[in-house]
Amino acid sequence: MNWLLLILSLPTENATARMRIWRATKALGCASLRDGVWLLPNNDTTCVRLETVADDTRKSGGETWVLAIHTDSPQTEAFTLLFDRGADYSAWLDDLAQFDPLATDLAATRKQLKNLSKRLATITDTDYFPHPLQVTAHERLHTAEAALRGRLTTTEPAFQQGEPERLTLADFQGKTWATRHDLWVDRLASAWLIQRFIDSQAQFLWLDDTAVCPTDALGFDFDGARFSHIGRYVTFETLLHSFGLAQNVGLQRLAHLVHTLDVGGNAPEAAGFAVLLKGLKHRASNDDVLLAEGGQLLDDLYCAFSLPEDSL
Repeated sequence: MNWLLLILSLPTENATARMRIWRATKALGCASLRDGVWLLPNNDTTCVRLETVADDTRKSGGETWVLAIHTDSPQTEAFTLLFDRGADYSAWLDDLAQFDPLATDLAATRKQLKNLSKRLATITDTDYFPHPLQVTAHERLHTAEAALRGRLTTTEPAFQQGEPERLTLADFQGKTWATRHDLWVDRLASAWLIQRFIDSQAQFLWLDDTAVCPTDALGFDFDGARFSHIGRYVTFETLLHSFGLAQNVGLQRLAHLVHTLDVGGNAPEAAGFAVLLKGLKHRASNDDVLLAEGGQLLDDLYCAFSLPEDSL
């Protein structure tokens, strides 16, 4: 494999230049072989960047050389390990896990996510041998961004204080249930949950305007609905707790996925499900079709989530 070596020396008294050039090499993701000797994979971009550092070194009274070298397989493997960004991605993912799209200070929340996005771009820019966690990190970032966008969307229901009331399934059979049309994750999953576990004879209304929801219909996932966001729960979770389903392991894991896509979290399957749902929404002719076919996806996920983890 081909590499570039940057070899430089600077006058010891020029501390400012030494710090500036050290920062430049770190920003490029150079691996340090020893004091004043820096390594990068050889490509058009890295060559230009190292030559820029070399020019700065010369202008600061130093000496520098940019050398192209070739390594055999054992040396290539050793050099490649110097560019492992796994620890950087892991630290970034730990910080993202602390991100709360529902935090009270919206300005600070947006700033936090913006800074996380910049940090990830910096890591990715110097990930010369793409680490498997790069894909995971970008998926998690996209999920967090979607959750924050959902908070900023005025059609999303507000979170109400309190806890879900405990209800009896027998009192909610053969009912008409209503929610906003153009189903997305929480509404789709909630409708599936109602049909599958709460009211097998449920009829659904997809409302253009929730203000005209029929009085005899049970509303869900909109402001003023009988079932919506309560405390830290999205509507799917509210329904789980209301009807005594929260101990079901498969539904617990589904709830984690729904919560992640609706308001943020770190369910690893969330990004993949969102892609599938996006494609389904593009071809589904109406919300009835979306519930029928999206329900099959949720059936499969529920089945998989209900299996022991070591069986997957």
